[in-house]
Amino acid sequence: MSDFDEKDHDEDKEDLENIDGQEKETDQNKTESEDKKESEYEDVCFICRRPESKTGKMFKLPNHITVCNDCMHKTMDTVSQFDYQGMLNNPGFMDDLNKNMNGKGYPNIRFVNITDLQGEGGIPNKQRVKKKKAKTGEEPVLDIRNIPPPHKIKAQLDDYVIGQEHAKKVISVAVYNHYKRVATGTMDDIEIEKSNMLMIGPTGCGKTYLVKTLARLLDVPLAIADATSLTEAGYIGDDIESVISKLLAAADNDTEKAERGIVFIDEIDKIAKKKNTSSRDVSGESVQQGLLRLLEGADVEVPVGANSKNAMVPLTTINTRNILFICGGAFPDLEEIIKQRLKKQTSIGFNAELKDKFDKEKNILSQVTVEDLKKFGMIPEFLGRLPVIYTLAALDKPMLVKILKEPKNAILKQYQKLLELDEVKLEFDDGALEAIAEKAMEKDTGARALRAIIEEFMLDIMYEIPKDDNIGRVVITREYIEGTGGPVIDIRSVSGENPDHLNAIEDKTER
Repeated sequence: MSDFDEKDHDEDKEDLENIDGQEKETDQNKTESEDKKESEYEDVCFICRRPESKTGKMFKLPNHITVCNDCMHKTMDTVSQFDYQGMLNNPGFMDDLNKNMNGKGYPNIRFVNITDLQGEGGIPNKQRVKKKKAKTGEEPVLDIRNIPPPHKIKAQLDDYVIGQEHAKKVISVAVYNHYKRVATGTMDDIEIEKSNMLMIGPTGCGKTYLVKTLARLLDVPLAIADATSLTEAGYIGDDIESVISKLLAAADNDTEKAERGIVFIDEIDKIAKKKNTSSRDVSGESVQQGLLRLLEGADVEVPVGANSKNAMVPLTTINTRNILFICGGAFPDLEEIIKQRLKKQTSIGFNAELKDKFDKEKNILSQVTVEDLKKFGMIPEFLGRLPVIYTLAALDKPMLVKILKEPKNAILKQYQKLLELDEVKLEFDDGALEAIAEKAMEKDTGARALRAIIEEFMLDIMYEIPKDDNIGRVVITREYIEGTGGPVIDIRSVSGENPDHLNAIEDKTER
């Protein structure tokens, strides 16, 4: 071999060594990053499913299996009850075992392959509990100076929610106080109690939409739950603790973050006491009683990544003392209870108030009292834990017109955006907006009726307009909404008559 060949051979050898070294470094970095990712979550006992923060240090077994101290001792105690040592010392036992292993196997003995067991490596992250950060001195939970003041929270809500000034003011102050309460904990050794809220309003007035908008605007974990699916523990349905389990999922399984969150329980009126019934009320009064300790503040064991404690998932403990609860409901027939109370106050004589005075009053819900809610079926202990009770006003015609065009994601803006993609400009005149609002008032389902009405009369337009590229602008008129005429359609090119499919829109509306 020449000198040149030897040099080339040495260089190739060095290159291979460098490549091997780089591969080892990358593998090492991968394992370090995986270990770092794994260290974010707690180990969970393979048998009892409790996290390491509850059980203490665990035994590590192959295939990422971890067993807590209690379960390991119970297992060893159970094994020690059987005389395996004496059985194995029997001289004929091993001979019989070896013979039968080639055939059907030894009776009543089963050998478990530990590699068949799937440990914590197979549990998805949504069912794993994140480790709590170690506290170093006094931990500043939140910076008070960075908390948005109530007027800024309300200004952001104004961009999306029309009207309901009182409700927006109350919820802005409550969230601001909640932030401050969590940030300070105590102020001059005076513990600040949380102010849970109960919002009452007719259907379609914006209760759920208000809280959903708040969830988008605030950087705080917020869970929206439905009270209709809640039942007493042990019955088919969601347990009461599933409300907190949803909050934990919204906080990415971080218990510390979840303990500073907000929970909105919708349709709270559906858990009222059932009247004139002798059967067990598993989805009514018993659910209210179960919610008492959550509203007040207690340590609750909740399943991680599941709604039921019976599922084989880890359990973690969450303290609800710093969780703000907002309950909302339409409370149908509550108006009649308020009217009965007000009618009893009428007197006799020339200046007496008529009994039908309150029949045509729209915002009679604003006169609600705790006694009315008790008569509706809410228990006193439950109402006592919701100190802030406020109502949302029913939507009138001017408010419905504003809802159509003013919010950032208004319904009309959505259709205008859809037609912009076809390079068509969509406009609505004032008469058309008023006609839509009038039709919505007749349906008496609030803002939800607006979408149904617009979907109905926009069907023909959305179907016919993409047929012709010459259409440049469409104006929706009051006559088109009422079915006595058609929309105003402008063609880009002046020459030529209107195509046949434009006349088809007018024909369908006249029918």
